[in-house]
Amino acid sequence: MDSIHIWGGVALQGEVCIQGSKNATLPILAATLLTGECSYIGNCPRISDVYAMTSLLQSLGCIVSWQENGILVDSSRVKRGDMCSEAVRGMRSSLCLLGAMLGRCGEVVMEHPGGCVIGSRPIDLHISALEQMGVEFQEEAGLLKAFAPRLHGARIRLPKPSVGATENIILAGVMAEGDTVLEGAAREPEVTALCRYLQGCGACIEGIGTECLGIRGGRKLYGTDFRVPADRIVAGTYLLACIGTGGSIFLENAPREEMKAVTDLARRMGGKLCISEKGIYVQGPDRPRAVECIRTEPYPGFPTDLQSVALAVETVGDGDTVIEERIFENRFRVVEELRRMGACIEQTDEARVLVRGVPVLHGACTEAKELRGGAALVAAGLMARGKSCVSGCLYIYRGYENICRDFRELGARIISV
Repeated sequence: MDSIHIWGGVALQGEVCIQGSKNATLPILAATLLTGECSYIGNCPRISDVYAMTSLLQSLGCIVSWQENGILVDSSRVKRGDMCSEAVRGMRSSLCLLGAMLGRCGEVVMEHPGGCVIGSRPIDLHISALEQMGVEFQEEAGLLKAFAPRLHGARIRLPKPSVGATENIILAGVMAEGDTVLEGAAREPEVTALCRYLQGCGACIEGIGTECLGIRGGRKLYGTDFRVPADRIVAGTYLLACIGTGGSIFLENAPREEMKAVTDLARRMGGKLCISEKGIYVQGPDRPRAVECIRTEPYPGFPTDLQSVALAVETVGDGDTVIEERIFENRFRVVEELRRMGACIEQTDEARVLVRGVPVLHGACTEAKELRGGAALVAAGLMARGKSCVSGCLYIYRGYENICRDFRELGARIISV
């Protein structure tokens, strides 16, 4: 099913339960390698990236089985092995296996990781940090080879917050000899979830949720049960889609404490929200307000993964909006596709677009070129008059368990083809 067909112009109504977090599940699955025992990871989303990660774990000797509500991983038989090159190339988060395999085996050979084309995303921060911990790197015939004759703690300062580099340092640090102090760490909830899982395995990590982490290495880790938190990006996608289409919806289990930047934006766009322990209720306006400027920032700022959806909503905003992308330089690939639907968007420079709101979008055939841009095109199709078709939906299925089912539960007319 590579395309999604949408008959738009319907205000969303109803409630939907938010799936487990993609960005938390992947590094936690990688971390199961460090225990040499069984771990049960509950609330894992059934998405293509998680299937790819489980295949990589199996290629390394893990026994992986899906249960009703999660994944059981037995990493007692982990061995050296070649990771499936197709899965590595297609999934950026395979990079977190770098720190995990160095911690477990002291070496790893892998292809350069892939993922969505949303910017250069170099891995120099990962390499520089791990070199300070005693890792030696070589590149040969397109392969990245890493060896750690003696993995040791270090004092590391990241020049800018990097979720992936932070996760790799944590994974290596809990297995290294001595202590690691990481300054400039990313504070994203997915990093916190990884730390909480490792704490449940017996690791000692201090400063969780702050920019400075203290990691005591060398402790014996053991398997544990852990429940993945709900996906803040999926919840934000559906919340913003309601702002764009109107109506009222309830997002069951939405991680409200992690979504303040998103809920603040929704209110500025004219949405009315009621936030409780059970989730988030949102009532959309007749027409979204144009917010003067939306700027992406590291957590707790507005997430880059929702920038494309916010952009889609503001195409029908009442006025002009500047969207400023500060994380990835290639997040505006969705602009040309939205123009096919009648959006008025001017790209003023590589990191900024000016959106002049139009009264309505019209249905069109568009193509998803990366995960979050694809979700934005689905949201735009829901907002538009007439029929839209979004192709390239394999990108979308990397992060959304069943986006068509979820929107149908909210009253949308949408099918996968």
